[in-house]
Amino acid sequence: MAPELSDVPRLGELRGRQAAPYTGSAAFETAAIENEVAGQASWTRRQAVVRDAAGVVRAWAHAHDRAAGRAVIGIEVDRTMDQELQQQVAAWCYGWLADVGREFAQLRGLEATQLDAGAFAGDDVLRGWLAAAGFDHVRTWWQMSRPVEAREGEPGVFPAPKDGVTVRRVAQHDNGMPVAEDLNAVYQVLETAFTDHFNSYQEYFTEFVQRLREDPGHRWDHWWLAFTHDPSTPDAKPVPAGALVGSETGPDAEGDRGTYIDYIGALQVARGRGVATALLYAVIADAAASGRRRVGLEVDADSPTGAESLYTKLGWRTKYTTESWHRDVTVQP
Repeated sequence: MAPELSDVPRLGELRGRQAAPYTGSAAFETAAIENEVAGQASWTRRQAVVRDAAGVVRAWAHAHDRAAGRAVIGIEVDRTMDQELQQQVAAWCYGWLADVGREFAQLRGLEATQLDAGAFAGDDVLRGWLAAAGFDHVRTWWQMSRPVEAREGEPGVFPAPKDGVTVRRVAQHDNGMPVAEDLNAVYQVLETAFTDHFNSYQEYFTEFVQRLREDPGHRWDHWWLAFTHDPSTPDAKPVPAGALVGSETGPDAEGDRGTYIDYIGALQVARGRGVATALLYAVIADAAASGRRRVGLEVDADSPTGAESLYTKLGWRTKYTTESWHRDVTVQP
């Protein structure tokens, strides 16, 4: 059966306990889970909970129709249960999720889809369940964070962008909504920038915008564009060459909020011109000026752009590591 709003605290407890040994915290954001269960984020998801005889939720399985040919899935299982029972529950969850993935593919008119599951590096229990369900470990990701000092919000702390590069927020109308031209520019830059990256699946513009707006931490003023132009041709119109989409993260143990970089990308023709660096400086300065005390992001351990070295140079450090596990399922005739 599907979860209910009254299940949110229990679902958060299951998720937090599963993450705590690797992230160092069992905390969870109630608003985010509420949104996943019954808010905008639930509209493209299928979910099921497993209850015991007393009605207590012992597992939560969820699948997100992320893009044509790709379903992002996950499970949280009560690790206090008997190990054999945990395995049985996990096997049922992955079987149910495989059926959901096939339904997603069928609704999109596809013959197959990828199930994209995640695990914390070191969680050998979950990794064993994934292997038993036919998944393969295909990628590793570093979850990085950078502390932000208040002084970094002051003018002149960071160097100006290189000649020929400018950075600004996505323009907004008087009512706070983004200007369509800028919004489309962000989409076009990121879709193009990630075509040569691991597991890139094309999203329609409407899918892209709606998915990002689902996050309770979404803020239009966390969307940025970088432009390049030829300094020797002052009349030439700057062209979008980089984009960054961020969101606000909830308070940590000290009560401080943060910024999370959901996406940052630069067109291949603009790489090496300091576009990504300029975007990162802008976001750090914005976080500092807004009273946020950290900036987080995820980086592919095998990134073809060598992004990790840039992040490390600018102060990011890896907090923990996650993994992607994949399985392809086909639609039954």
